[in-house]
Amino acid sequence: MPNSDTLIRNALVFDGSGEEPQLLDVALAGGRITALGSPLPHIGARIIDAHGLALAPGFIDVHTHDDLYVLQDPAMLPKLSQGVTTVIVGNCGISASPVRLRAALPDPMNLLGRADDFCYPTFESYRAAVRAARPAVNVGALIGHTALRNNHMDRLDREATASEVAAMRAELADALAGGALGLSTGLAYASARSATTEEVLGVAAPLADAGALYTTHMRTEADGILEALREGFTIGRQSRIPVVISHLKCAGIANWGRAGEVLEALDTARQAQSAGCDCYPYAAGSSTLDLGQVDPRVEITITWSDSHPEVGGRSLASIAEQWQVTQVEAARSLQPAGAIYHSISESDMRRILSHPATMIGSDGLPQDPRPHPRLWGTFPRVLGRYSRDEKLLSLTEAIRKMTAMPAQRFGLADRGWVRPGFFADLVLFDAQTIVDTATFTDPIRPAQGIHAVWVNGVLTYTADGPTGIHAGEFLLRASTVWMQ
Repeated sequence: MPNSDTLIRNALVFDGSGEEPQLLDVALAGGRITALGSPLPHIGARIIDAHGLALAPGFIDVHTHDDLYVLQDPAMLPKLSQGVTTVIVGNCGISASPVRLRAALPDPMNLLGRADDFCYPTFESYRAAVRAARPAVNVGALIGHTALRNNHMDRLDREATASEVAAMRAELADALAGGALGLSTGLAYASARSATTEEVLGVAAPLADAGALYTTHMRTEADGILEALREGFTIGRQSRIPVVISHLKCAGIANWGRAGEVLEALDTARQAQSAGCDCYPYAAGSSTLDLGQVDPRVEITITWSDSHPEVGGRSLASIAEQWQVTQVEAARSLQPAGAIYHSISESDMRRILSHPATMIGSDGLPQDPRPHPRLWGTFPRVLGRYSRDEKLLSLTEAIRKMTAMPAQRFGLADRGWVRPGFFADLVLFDAQTIVDTATFTDPIRPAQGIHAVWVNGVLTYTADGPTGIHAGEFLLRASTVWMQ
């Protein structure tokens, strides 16, 4: 065996495949895994004894809104401290690039940052900025449909014309040529709600030839969820592209208990096309404050408000009571604002989380001053609470959902497995103690049980905190076509 930079001894290796782990040594050199064995020689290597701790591929967060955060705070501690080594940005139809603001920053693009932060008019300019910033994690990027609409339409409350669709399609094709992973939509938001299925099909036309994929925050996750699912699957089938349903859930109390029929619709689609979903392990969501989601039966916490910043952290109900108005009236006065909605059934979430086609995505909002705890806790929560403690899914299956499955679906070459020749994105953790500590009242807290994280072979995080060495790369699309 040639000289190695690092030799990790006595690790219980979960290779990402879903197969049972093996006690092995793992050698790293030149940013890649060079050998697996028991034992391996340690020629020139820095030796780290894992003492039987779990070693897995670095976790891939498939659903993030870290687009601008990776540039503003490249240490990426909320993700690195969980064992995340790659983030997929550009979800829900909103992306940092290509963006050329024509007027005010449209909602929900304000989840990513302020108007002045959007200074990447082309995908290439964003890719160059990420490479220059050298964040601590790898970055792969989707192109947001709402971002494209912003670039080519005078207003977003209407369907695009044929010429506008053509312009969006050309700009998407240019980004795909530059390595973008695919297209995302956020059809539930006012900025894209007027887009027809035909508009999305027209914009998505370049995806198939590029081997790219389509992800969608559907038109609704409430009463009309089955129809919204059918639209997503239709776009994928007619475009001949894989589909990922973003943060799949049954939203709103009236829809609790519908996970069975929703997953049945997903399984039916999977018989004829490549389709899957992602999910976060919490019974609450977070986004901008939407009047359509205000329900007196649902606990809603305001996380920020431009017009009334003093109410951040308070419940919408208490604000409405103080102001002696209805919750809808209070919400209207608070806009633009952010909110956490406790509108998901725990049992529905558990069924979706454990489904074999589900990947793990945090959907965290790093720009939020009082973020949902999923920003810091998603991956340890799955491994600790739902795998180890509640036995909802095996540890091997949980790791597969965070590693090999997303690497294959998003076309991330040589990542997601512990195999010779693959990039050395790795996380060493204690399966007996790993746990999320972030809560709704104290959300900015790192997980426990993460012992070491390597990104492209560089030790980036330890139990003592970040090493300060950043080794993340901008990841270009390989192929996203997967088989059922």
